[in-house]
Amino acid sequence: MVKIGIIGGSGLDNPDIISNVKDETIKTDYGEVTVKTGKIGDKDIVLLARHGLDHSIPPSGVNFRANIQALKKSGCAYILATTACGSLRKEIGRGDFIILDQFIDFTRHRKITFFDKFPGGAENAKHTAMPEPFDEQLRNTLIETAKESGIKTHQKGTVITIEGPRFSTRAESKMFRIWGADVINMSIAPECILANEAGIPYAAIAMSTDYDCWKEDEKPVTWEEILEVFDKNVRKVTQLLINTIPKIK
Repeated sequence: MVKIGIIGGSGLDNPDIISNVKDETIKTDYGEVTVKTGKIGDKDIVLLARHGLDHSIPPSGVNFRANIQALKKSGCAYILATTACGSLRKEIGRGDFIILDQFIDFTRHRKITFFDKFPGGAENAKHTAMPEPFDEQLRNTLIETAKESGIKTHQKGTVITIEGPRFSTRAESKMFRIWGADVINMSIAPECILANEAGIPYAAIAMSTDYDCWKEDEKPVTWEEILEVFDKNVRKVTQLLINTIPKIK
């Protein structure tokens, strides 16, 4: 039976999407992780709240290595992640979904690899290729399901991950646009990196909540406004996950 990990971001980690819910604590080399287990249809699900069950962990405090190793140890064959993001493109509006296909890692203070030592020297060095970091099969399944469900979705997008928890300056936001980023968030890196290192196919649904601060005819984003967009669109995220998961084999 295929087991699927779901990583829920801010406002997107509601355990009501799974049935037969149980709490489970998984010990990893990097600390303990508490998850919710259950089912969606006939699929076993492990739901992990990225920022903790009480949302007490800020972006740079997330124990990404423990989270990914916990999903690996629990037997997850795939990971679907959800994340909020700011739009860096006019055509990506509030509430739009983006099925990410590339990332830029602009973080500076995080543990970004499982391979921070090479015991035995060069013969045991690990350098993971990552030209296409998001799994194409999972991405296509999400895109197909979004079309069927009538959910407005951008079929690709480059996300830049910043350290947080502060938002960008206007100069930074404009720079990220020049670099080719389409959306911005605080969580995809190193989560996606570590999933690739662990050999778990990974895809992410990003929900655009605001225009960051590059768009000068818009007011700067506030956390309260982000939560408001969450509330209006969380049902669509839930629907997309519930309709996608039965198709994963």
